[in-house]
Amino acid sequence: MRLSWALVHSRQPDDVNRGIGMLEASLDSSSSPLQTREKLYLLAVGYYRNGDYARSRQLLERCLEIAPDWRQALTLQKVVEDKIARDGLIGMGITATAFGVVGLLIGGIVAAASRKK
Repeated sequence: MRLSWALVHSRQPDDVNRGIGMLEASLDSSSSPLQTREKLYLLAVGYYRNGDYARSRQLLERCLEIAPDWRQALTLQKVVEDKIARDGLIGMGITATAFGVVGLLIGGIVAAASRKK
């Protein structure tokens, strides 16, 4: 368990992936709800660190089914939700900007074509 913790908290993406693999392989063999909760939480940390926020959120929801008041999981869940919301807003902003640029280009082409006539 300690090695998995260290790996998912590593700065090296390969280590994080290795930690995720170890935790996923051992998840079914958890002997108690406490162990399952810990493994789910560490998996959520690993997926968050890899940028897979949706998977992290799913794992945190499962973790909080076992321990609804666990502050660590609640805190990470808030961070994940904020990240998902922020990334969604950024994505929408990029899309809106792209449509705006395309609209300006089309408007410019139409204006230029109408001047030639």
